[in-house]
Amino acid sequence: MVTRVDFTGLDRSDFGLAIGQSLVETGFFILENAPISVPEGFANDRVLVDRAYEVSAEFFALPESVKRTYYLPELHGQRGFTPFGQEHAKDSPHGDLKEFWHVGNPTLRENLIPTEVPEFHRVLSQLYGQLEACGQVILGAIAEFLQEPLEAIYQPGGDSILRVIHYPPVSETAPAMSLRAAAHEDINLITLLPTATASGLELLHKGRWMAIDAPPGSLIVDSGDMLQWRTNGRLKSTTHRVVNPDNSRDRRFSMPFFVHPHAGMDLTPLKSCGEPLAKFPPIDAGTYLQQRLAEIGLAKTPG
Repeated sequence: MVTRVDFTGLDRSDFGLAIGQSLVETGFFILENAPISVPEGFANDRVLVDRAYEVSAEFFALPESVKRTYYLPELHGQRGFTPFGQEHAKDSPHGDLKEFWHVGNPTLRENLIPTEVPEFHRVLSQLYGQLEACGQVILGAIAEFLQEPLEAIYQPGGDSILRVIHYPPVSETAPAMSLRAAAHEDINLITLLPTATASGLELLHKGRWMAIDAPPGSLIVDSGDMLQWRTNGRLKSTTHRVVNPDNSRDRRFSMPFFVHPHAGMDLTPLKSCGEPLAKFPPIDAGTYLQQRLAEIGLAKTPG
């Protein structure tokens, strides 16, 4: 079972212990009553998430020719639109059955703004800010669990990404082995996932696939490869996937927020986690990210 953690029901140290143990055991937890502040104009964070899904549905309903005007190959998928089937899981021969939009850190690279949906950029930028702040609270609690300073696992200034994903109805012509999102691990430190519009998310635990169904208004949180690397495998980056529905009519939207550290951050395993033997060699976050993006079809192969 994936642990449910209520942020409001625990003090700081108990919160860190609860989520730290969950990331050690499964690499996932479900966070209820998350520390998300609500921007003016929204009654609560659930209303903000719902509105983000509404404007996203408006964008993905646009003609393909319009959506592709926001696809810039030179950005390697880090901003704007990425067409259906382009991204694939590492070592998978099939493209995932999805299309998506990326909002990133505006101080590092300008975000694209689709004028056809007037509220799209404003709403997603507001959600980006709330999830970014929430992620820093969670990382602070993880650092406390590890008995390390926050800067040991997170250095600000990275290009965290809000990905808005549209999984269209699955075509009968789709390759037999293709999935909405094939089995993979996340690249970043942690991922925050508001409740999706439909089920399908599964994690691999002790050799078995387990469905994750989170209540509306909660966040699914998982640790990614960068955090696993930095903690020498103590905190797990667990394999997960999004399976196809049992019919060809259902569509699905989800909005994972991928928290990234500063590109220059050292991911060398911490001494507190790396002794007596470090499992992973030294590398910085920026180099690691480019290597992984190349593996999933979103960047050129390094070198």
